[in-house]
Amino acid sequence: MDFLKVSIDQGVAVATINRPPANALSRALILEVGDLLEQLKDIDEVRVIVLHGEGKFFSAGADIKEFTTVTSGAEFSKLSSDGQRIFEKLETYHKPVIAAIHGAALGGGLELAMACHMRFVTENAKLGLPELQLGLIPGFAGTQRLPGYVGKAKAAEMLLTSDPITGLEAVKWGLANRVFAEDVMLAETMAIAHKIAKKSPVAMKAALAMLQFAKDDSYHKGVEAEANSFGEVFVSEDAKEGIQAFIEKREPKFNGR
Repeated sequence: MDFLKVSIDQGVAVATINRPPANALSRALILEVGDLLEQLKDIDEVRVIVLHGEGKFFSAGADIKEFTTVTSGAEFSKLSSDGQRIFEKLETYHKPVIAAIHGAALGGGLELAMACHMRFVTENAKLGLPELQLGLIPGFAGTQRLPGYVGKAKAAEMLLTSDPITGLEAVKWGLANRVFAEDVMLAETMAIAHKIAKKSPVAMKAALAMLQFAKDDSYHKGVEAEANSFGEVFVSEDAKEGIQAFIEKREPKFNGR
């Protein structure tokens, strides 16, 4: 793979995102996540997957520059629904997937982490959905998964302020499972992953499947609406201004159109 480095250690596959400098999520990288799941599904040796980021970040977000190559709302909606489909495959995967987050998991990076079954974070990690800062909205089911973890009020705060929260706050808010010091986070994550890997694959598959029944029936309607809205917002003047301002490293000037 071009952007995922994979190694297997005692039943645990460690998939490291390697797309410097910020491990931004491109369409190609998102497709590789889907390919990874397909490749590992029938490898009995692999019982658990740990998703990690190379360098300073887990993933600092989607590749904004890539958005400038898309012109129509319909194409943006398809981009959203394609990403949703792969992240749904991740969330419903029959083997546990753990996101080990350091540095930052922002925008699409957090949406990727939220699709994993568990999230372990460093104390000072930054987790957030800053899309509204660019005149955009999350497009990979972030608007639907976030309230399930932190509640609607906290989700509204994170979305509307665009302010990230720390790893410590993420655990308090219910967005992350555990918090570790940065120098031991990956080792602690692997220790838990190895513990899980010793469990019965049959029982783990059944347990993960049962957890899906806890999802509200309105979720699938919500992600469809998100994909449509994603396309509508992306062709607005505000979105064009927000993306251009991001590329030019300046404050955007939104006009409400």
